[in-house]
Amino acid sequence: MQSSLIGKIEKAKRYAQETDRVTFRELAVKFRGENSDYDVNFKDGKWRCTCSFFSKWGLCCHTMAMEQILVNMLPPEARTAPLDASGITAED
Repeated sequence: MQSSLIGKIEKAKRYAQETDRVTFRELAVKFRGENSDYDVNFKDGKWRCTCSFFSKWGLCCHTMAMEQILVNMLPPEARTAPLDASGITAED
């Protein structure tokens, strides 16, 4: 293998460990939920999901899961999910 390619492979491995190098500006995924598949996307600094809960609340378990998966790679405006549900009551 060429030494220049070996250098690129090593650099790629290092970059893969440094997730703060990556910031998503747009993202579209199919999220396989328990009852159905949903389209989840992030565009123009906002999350969107096709589930009915998102249409009412502006967030859902699918968008919150994506935030947690990508936590180090999202711009600050994309980090909207409460990370801890303690203190939230049934009336909330």
